Amino acid sequence: MLPVTADAHLSGPIAVLVNPTAGRGRYRGLLPQLLDGLAAAGRPVRLLPASSPDEAESACHAAVADGVAALVAIGGDGTVHRAMQAVAGTDVPFGPVPAGTGNDFALDTGFPADSLAAVAMIADALRAGRTHPVDLARMTGTDGTERWYGAVLAAGFDAICNERANRMRWPRGPRRYDLAILVELARLRPRRYTLRLDGVPHELDAVLVAVGNCPTYGGGMRICPDADPTDGLLDVVVAGRVNRRTLIRVKPRIYQGTHISHPLVSSYRARTVELTAEGITTYADGERSLDLPVTISAVPGALRLLR
Repeated sequence: MLPVTADAHLSGPIAVLVNPTAGRGRYRGLLPQLLDGLAAAGRPVRLLPASSPDEAESACHAAVADGVAALVAIGGDGTVHRAMQAVAGTDVPFGPVPAGTGNDFALDTGFPADSLAAVAMIADALRAGRTHPVDLARMTGTDGTERWYGAVLAAGFDAICNERANRMRWPRGPRRYDLAILVELARLRPRRYTLRLDGVPHELDAVLVAVGNCPTYGGGMRICPDADPTDGLLDVVVAGRVNRRTLIRVKPRIYQGTHISHPLVSSYRARTVELTAEGITTYADGERSLDLPVTISAVPGALRLLR
């Protein structure tokens, strides 16, 4: 565990990114209380204007460039992911407030599931000038594009299902993803991957590859159950030549993390992961990200959490 750090001179406003549609809007009524809780830290609270994910990310970058004391993201993993791009690798402290359908990064890094309790923790850390450093994963594409993520990168069947669901216009809501899974299950086939783990190559056929900085994704699925965001390493979980029946049978075990004992599931650990396959668009923290091939590096202490 990395040591707790303290800043005695945090100053300036608290910038807050809010996703009002997170958790299907069920947290919207709590927003005034959440903002009041942050104001209890004794600093002005500044809401960041954003009407799209790209605008949200740009607003966070602008706030950090303006010298805010801290950045807080109220929403799910997607909102946290967007805000994280602005503070990764900087000295600006960050507070994720769980208020979405999936809150994997916040929960895996020690924040309470209750959003009001998370705000109280963040405000107390701000008053005390207290931060906890945690690792992030940095992705680099072939064109040099860089993205950060905190939880898990999906680069197999799960990413393919997300990509199909995002192309569909019907049905709305979770049923669209369920339908995408059914379609892709019918088309399931292993793909050839090349993994280079700290420079050591592995050629394999697989239906699922996940690279985790934290254990969970998808709202509590422990896909990389042994991942630790303070150990300076990435956990890689691979489901090999798995057929439809086996995948359906193994999937419920992911919530407990017991799938890694299946003979067709392998796990690895590395500081740097180079991942190559044809026709895969990755999803990081549930957000559409870079096309393969990518290089992923664990960056120790890249984020300073307010807890």
